[in-house]
Amino acid sequence: MPLSNALAPCSILLLAGGQGRRMGGRDKGLILWRDKPFIEHLHALVRPLTDDLIVSCNRNREQYVRYADQLVEDEQRDFPGPYAGIRAGLGVAKNEYLLVIPCDMPLLDRALLDGLRQVAIANPGAPAMVRQGEQWEPLLCCIPTRHAHVFEEHWQQGQRSPRRTMTQLGAIALQCEADDPRLANLNTPDLLSQINP
Repeated sequence: MPLSNALAPCSILLLAGGQGRRMGGRDKGLILWRDKPFIEHLHALVRPLTDDLIVSCNRNREQYVRYADQLVEDEQRDFPGPYAGIRAGLGVAKNEYLLVIPCDMPLLDRALLDGLRQVAIANPGAPAMVRQGEQWEPLLCCIPTRHAHVFEEHWQQGQRSPRRTMTQLGAIALQCEADDPRLANLNTPDLLSQINP
């Protein structure tokens, strides 16, 4: 599929490696929404944007492989959190930037993702993070892959907060409205039923 040439190439990481506690332990990336799994909605959105689509998953690899150029998983088997997935993605990313997207935000659109990439490119060396009103969304970000060693060092030091690491790297906000519907995080059954027609 032809790639978008409007912005510098980026690798894209879809985070689908969580335990899904709020969903009763279900694998969130495979939960059906509007008759398709979350991961399929996001795949359709991001596939034209990259030649390096990475999915972080810790189970059901045989189902995720069809949506990825590369699969990564956490070294630890106890679901250590999204920092582990970002660290793994940075370790294999082939492009200058890694665009990170949680698997449970199926209403994201191209304009928002392009905005994140533009903020990162306009501020060389600094990660870009979405900020919704006053709330940071650290799992929706664009990270220069040259910082992979920083994430690795922080991980070894016990850091588990992606926001803290990116703040130390001088993260710049992509500001969105507090009620931006594109940022709906469908991570509980109630939220899923409210937005699922």
